[in-house]
Amino acid sequence: MELVPKRRLHLLSGRSHLALADEIAGHLGVELSEPDLLEFASGEIRPRFEQSVRGADVFIVQSHCRTPGRSVNDSLMEQWLMIDAAKRASAKRITAVCPYYGYSRQDRKSQGREPISARMVSDFFAAAGADRIMSVDLHSGQIQGFFDGPVDHLTAVPSVYKRRPKDSVNQVQALDIMGDVDGRMCVLIDDMIDTASTICAAADILMENGATDVWAMATHAVLSEPAVDRLKNSQISRVVVTDTLPLPPEKQIDKIEVCSVARIIADAIDAVFEDASVSEIFGGENQT
Repeated sequence: MELVPKRRLHLLSGRSHLALADEIAGHLGVELSEPDLLEFASGEIRPRFEQSVRGADVFIVQSHCRTPGRSVNDSLMEQWLMIDAAKRASAKRITAVCPYYGYSRQDRKSQGREPISARMVSDFFAAAGADRIMSVDLHSGQIQGFFDGPVDHLTAVPSVYKRRPKDSVNQVQALDIMGDVDGRMCVLIDDMIDTASTICAAADILMENGATDVWAMATHAVLSEPAVDRLKNSQISRVVVTDTLPLPPEKQIDKIEVCSVARIIADAIDAVFEDASVSEIFGGENQT
């Protein structure tokens, strides 16, 4: 009699966005496995999985963001250590699920003597032992080529018309509009809202050109200071974002509406686990 090995899916999460990971687990109909993350007095962390992952398909969820008491770099290191732990525990396949991919804006050298940090992050995932990366709306599609393995790019929105000046950090310029907006309701779409300077400047240009109302939509609500104040005082009447990043209570203003990406990520995880096509979730475009 031929023995068919039982396939197992293990879903684990770092501490940056447990609410999203819990929702993903609910859609998949599985329990989040316990990574047993221990933080030492020195600030070092150590995961030790409570369940065996030998021969299992392991998915490790972590958005790379700042949370109270922890930096973006802490969230990355936490995920890399969990990947290494899974590899050393003989997991069959390890997928790094990164709803928001850290350092994604540093995807090229804009001038001399700069790193390509997004490439380094990808290299660290490979070195830690990730077989696959899954992310939502990468800032630049070319990041997929930085990782020497499958990348599931769960694309959500296109980029807005803008330019980032040289020698600038968290600063972009809204240039102009294309087409007639007079008497129309307009929707601004971008991959992320960081300090909100671009989106608010674009809204001003639209209103100056006769728009009747302006909404803003973005996948990643980074909302670095002073984004919330800018949005609150802007001509934008509604801001729609997803929950790839946690939104603390102090940033939950009336204008902001949050849509969940848990179902999209859960469907992609299920497709990978079943060795099915992720592209079918999105109509067959831009996917592995």
